[in-house]
Amino acid sequence: MDIIDIKDLSKEYNGVRVLNIPSLSFKAGQSLGLVGNNGAGKTTLFRLILDLIKADEGTVTSKGNDVAADEDWKNYTGSFVDEGFLIDYLTPDEYFQFIAKLHNMSSGDLEAHHGKYEDFFAGEIRGGKKYIRDLSKGNQKKVGVVGALLGNPDILILDEPFANLDPSTQFRLRDELKKLDRETDITMLISSHDLVHVTEFCERIVILDHGEVVKDIHTNAQTLSELEEFFIRKIKGEEGETPSSESANEPEVETE
Repeated sequence: MDIIDIKDLSKEYNGVRVLNIPSLSFKAGQSLGLVGNNGAGKTTLFRLILDLIKADEGTVTSKGNDVAADEDWKNYTGSFVDEGFLIDYLTPDEYFQFIAKLHNMSSGDLEAHHGKYEDFFAGEIRGGKKYIRDLSKGNQKKVGVVGALLGNPDILILDEPFANLDPSTQFRLRDELKKLDRETDITMLISSHDLVHVTEFCERIVILDHGEVVKDIHTNAQTLSELEEFFIRKIKGEEGETPSSESANEPEVETE
């Protein structure tokens, strides 16, 4: 069963098309890694799936319903794209309590949830008086990721979850995502520049390049090498190119 289905989806900024996906679907329970260089369209795709921006053409459906016309998907979707998702004038504990109330979680359920992430928090998140805005980028990322998992969502969308995390925390997060994939039916969509991490726990990898799907791979022992070869070829190709005056003046339309 396809839990998310994308049809004829496109988005432009200032006359520049940054996303063009004729068809793409994600099955329930699948873990998918979305990779690509900066500006490839990864964040734009996630923002369209989450109805944070409007498509110029096409639709995104979640469990059969258009996300732009029906808000039921919000009840079973957890996401963290950037720090804008956080309520930064709250402390982490206040933020978690706010999210828990949205999911009708009891204080006991919230504490049980936190108990699973004590190693991930590394004693730096809970119990303090610092506002989220005063935390490091890495600790803000921890708050966002754990907050996205509150309520046991059916779908989890994380944009660059390993960025700004120290190496030990990256491995802790990777192991937690692997455990989620192994022990639950959650559908995970994870974008990352870290090819090693995503190939270790994602069963499917989609490469976006200039807003288009150029590879859709079911992960196997050769996947990491295949991805590395793809991006090495891009480097070699780009080194041999001379930008035209038109492309050199194109606006920067997306930062991922």
